[in-house]
Amino acid sequence: MKREQKHRTAFSRRALMLGAAQFGIFGALAARLYKLQVLEHGKYALLAQANSISERLTAPERGLITDRFGVILAGNQQHWRALFMQALAPEPNTVLDNFNKLVPLSEDERARIAIDLGNRPKYIPVLLKDYLKWPEMAALEVNTPNLPGVIVEAGASRVYPLGPALAHAVGYVARPDQAEAKGDTILALPGMRIGRTGVEAGQDDVLRGSPGFVQTETNVHGEAVRQVAHDNGTAGQTVTLTIDAGLQNLAVQSLGSQAGALVVLDAQSGEILALANSPSFDPALFDKGVPNSIWQGWMSDPAHPLLNKATAGLFAPGSTFKPTVTLAAMKHGSLTADTVLYCPGYLDLGNHRFWCDNHVAHGHITVTTALQVSCDVFFYQVALGVGVDRMAEMANQLGIGVDLGLDLPSASPGLVPTLGWAHSRGIHWAQGNTVVQGIGQGYTQVTPIALATMIARVATGLVVGPHITRRIGGVLQPGAMAADWPALDIDDRHLAVLRQGLFEVVNTPAGTAYNARLTLPNIQMAGKTGTAQVHDNTAAEKAKNFNDATMAWADRPNGLFVGFAPYDSPRYATAVIIEHGLWGASSAAPIARDLLTYAITNDPAGRDAPLGQKISDTVAPL
Repeated sequence: MKREQKHRTAFSRRALMLGAAQFGIFGALAARLYKLQVLEHGKYALLAQANSISERLTAPERGLITDRFGVILAGNQQHWRALFMQALAPEPNTVLDNFNKLVPLSEDERARIAIDLGNRPKYIPVLLKDYLKWPEMAALEVNTPNLPGVIVEAGASRVYPLGPALAHAVGYVARPDQAEAKGDTILALPGMRIGRTGVEAGQDDVLRGSPGFVQTETNVHGEAVRQVAHDNGTAGQTVTLTIDAGLQNLAVQSLGSQAGALVVLDAQSGEILALANSPSFDPALFDKGVPNSIWQGWMSDPAHPLLNKATAGLFAPGSTFKPTVTLAAMKHGSLTADTVLYCPGYLDLGNHRFWCDNHVAHGHITVTTALQVSCDVFFYQVALGVGVDRMAEMANQLGIGVDLGLDLPSASPGLVPTLGWAHSRGIHWAQGNTVVQGIGQGYTQVTPIALATMIARVATGLVVGPHITRRIGGVLQPGAMAADWPALDIDDRHLAVLRQGLFEVVNTPAGTAYNARLTLPNIQMAGKTGTAQVHDNTAAEKAKNFNDATMAWADRPNGLFVGFAPYDSPRYATAVIIEHGLWGASSAAPIARDLLTYAITNDPAGRDAPLGQKISDTVAPL
């Protein structure tokens, strides 16, 4: 009995001690868990996140480009692409081999990927394949375990709804080259594009936007488990152009298959309402990469489809330069409205005879008649009287031969020669050079945008400057109203005489552009035709008064026309050049008539509230 009692007492002590030990152990564990899960939760959560969460930057959506009424000219279209995060792949070459078995890569693509992997930080994803098809995406998803670091995501490609119709003005984008990507980490992001020409290049900084990011949870094998966070970044700003898409389409249709270029301006503000080139190209091809066969075709085309002829094409202005010569001579007193000069059909200078167009003898005429019938002999004499330097001075004032500050890249100022220019190049300037300068031949080279600026300044008396950007992010840009521009330093009486001559060119039966006059009630157009030689005619050809139409296409003269309307209250101005189009009266003037008719009846400038009232509320839209 005593033995049993003693045994129970010993067992109770052991149980108590064991219970105390267990309590102590569990208490210590509980305290440790409390410390880990409660007191130090933040610390270990961050450590866990660092081990399982990868973050990468993503390209922002490029800003839209629209016309003045909101029609999209450059936008974005979604597609799928495969990226590769080198930091998540222990054996990158194995992953690339596995990827290639599922989605074949060309030799050029493999070479590009190898360069990108060597030049980019490991946290910057590298593009493996763009524009994935559904079967390719499915194959990648099924084989995810064998593709650590490979990411399939939605990207955006640049689209141009008007295609070739506005390729030169809007421009195109392309992938950054290796040097650009190496110099700027953001440009290394898959999907980033750089504007190469046109507005895409000129406004690239505001169109790009700011990058976003994606946080992805991955397992120990580098496989994505889930997306933790996503920020699209800040999209580029919308750039609204001065272009009217309807007028632009008409401009392109008017040029048709003819090589040439044209510009339509709001003569009061300088806003470019249409800017067309022919031939053109598809700007969307540059986003994906231009096939070599297409590129070679562009390079071999004598009509130069990639050149923005409207702003960088250089042409002899022909008789469209005569308004400049007129104002220069009137400013310096060698010509007045009453000056009468004689045209026997030619001008003899030394042992050389300079013919009038078609060898026609116009007799005794004044400047308005000389403009009306485009008498070359009259302007030969005027040029000799005023001199080359004064003609250049006036041309510069009217926007020819100078930098116009155009908000499009690679615009050319053209060339209007001076005695100093000739001397610096070792050119002996003779009177014969001055003679041909008076009719826009010789060394003079102009762009269509400069000719349009010239006629807009003549029409309004304002120093308007051409520009194509109307709003950025909704903010109206300078130069949208006539009040933004100062007056020309030209006597109003001289401008009035010149305008009268330009009126007679179009609206009198003897005028060279009479057949292209406007048919709108009570609204007239004024302008000047031009036919510029591109072939150096021989003396024998000139003596025979040969027919230009019988020459090979490349040797035929360029046809030009500059004009504005309405005559009584100028609002719209245009310049049209048809390459090898023979006579400006028949090739370029009818196009100008159609463009100005559309502009007046649809009134794109007047319909935009900040620019004032419509020209006419009585003319029905086309």
